[in-house]
Amino acid sequence: EPVALMGTPPAGSLAERAGLHSGDKVLASSADGMDWQALQSLPELTSEALAAIADGRKLYLQVDGSAAGRGRHTLVLATDTLESREIDAATQRRLGLALFGEPVVGRIVLGGAGERAGLHVDDRVLAIDEQPISDGAQLRELIRAAIGPDGQGRTMQWRVERGGQVLPLEVTPAVVDDAGSKVGRLEIQIGGKPAMTRVSYGFVEGIVRGAERTWDTAWMTLKMFGRMIIGEASLKNLSGPLSIADYAGQSVRLGLPAFLGFLAFVSVSLGVFNLLPLPMLDGGHLMYYLFEGLTGRPLSQWWQQQLQRAGALILVLMMVLALSNDVVARLPGLH
Repeated sequence: EPVALMGTPPAGSLAERAGLHSGDKVLASSADGMDWQALQSLPELTSEALAAIADGRKLYLQVDGSAAGRGRHTLVLATDTLESREIDAATQRRLGLALFGEPVVGRIVLGGAGERAGLHVDDRVLAIDEQPISDGAQLRELIRAAIGPDGQGRTMQWRVERGGQVLPLEVTPAVVDDAGSKVGRLEIQIGGKPAMTRVSYGFVEGIVRGAERTWDTAWMTLKMFGRMIIGEASLKNLSGPLSIADYAGQSVRLGLPAFLGFLAFVSVSLGVFNLLPLPMLDGGHLMYYLFEGLTGRPLSQWWQQQLQRAGALILVLMMVLALSNDVVARLPGLH
C-alpha cells in the first residue's frame, strides 16, 4: 500500500490549515490525542479521517517532518468543522490529504492540451510562473487553478527539465467542468509510482483487524443510510452499477490488494443494505419473525401482500435513483 507520505495539500483544506506540508509522513492517529494507533499506510490514514468526518469529531495526527527540518510533532485535523458528513469527492478534497508524488509528467493524452503545449513523458516540472514546484500535488492544484477572468485557460510559464536540459514552455490548460466548478486540465498523468510499503499482520491480529474494519464499514454504511433518510446527507451518495464498475476498474489498476479491499467494502455495504427492515429483503423477513415472536401469531396474508408491494416499490425507486446518479455523474453538462 502507499506510504502515508503527504504532498502539498490544497489551499484552504483542513490539511493545510492543520499545518501538513509536502514530505510530511503521518505516523499515528488518535481520536482524543492520548490513545494513539500506529498507521502503516495511506489507506489506513484515509480510513481514520473519513471515520472522524462521519462521527463529527477531530482527528489528531503524529507527523514526522524531518525531511523539511520540522522533526516529529502533533497536529489536529478539524474534521468536526465540516458542515457536510457526506463521504464524497468534494469532502475528500476539503480534507486535503494529498499523496506525495514527484512533479513528473507521465502518460500524455494525444491531442490534449499537454501535448499541444509541447510536454513530453518524463518531463520534470521545476517551476510555474517562477514558483518552485515541490511535488505532483502542488502541480495538479496549479493546473486546476489556471483559469483567467474570462473563464478560459490562463497561459502559464513553465520550466521543465528534459534530458538534463532546462527548457521554458508556455502551457495553457483546457477548461472543463468538475462537479459544477470550472477547472484547468492538461490531459496528462502527473507523478510516478508512489513509495509503497508492505502491510502485514499476524494470524490473530489479522482476524481482529478484519473484524474491526468490517464493523467500522458496516456502521458507517448504516449511518449514511440514516442520514439520507432524514435529509442530512444527499441522495447523490447512492451509487449504482456504473459507479461500482468504474471504481472496480480503478482498484484493479492499483493492484490486487486494492481490488480485494474494494470487493470487501462492496460486500459489507450490500450486507448492511440486505439487513434493512424492508419487505423483500432479509431484514424484512426478520421483522416478520420478530412480530410473530412478540405476538405469538404470524402476520396476516393481507398485510404481507401490502408490505411486499410497498417494499418492491421502494426498491425500484432506489434502483432508479442509483442509476440516475450514475448517469448524471458521467454527463458533466447536466451538473
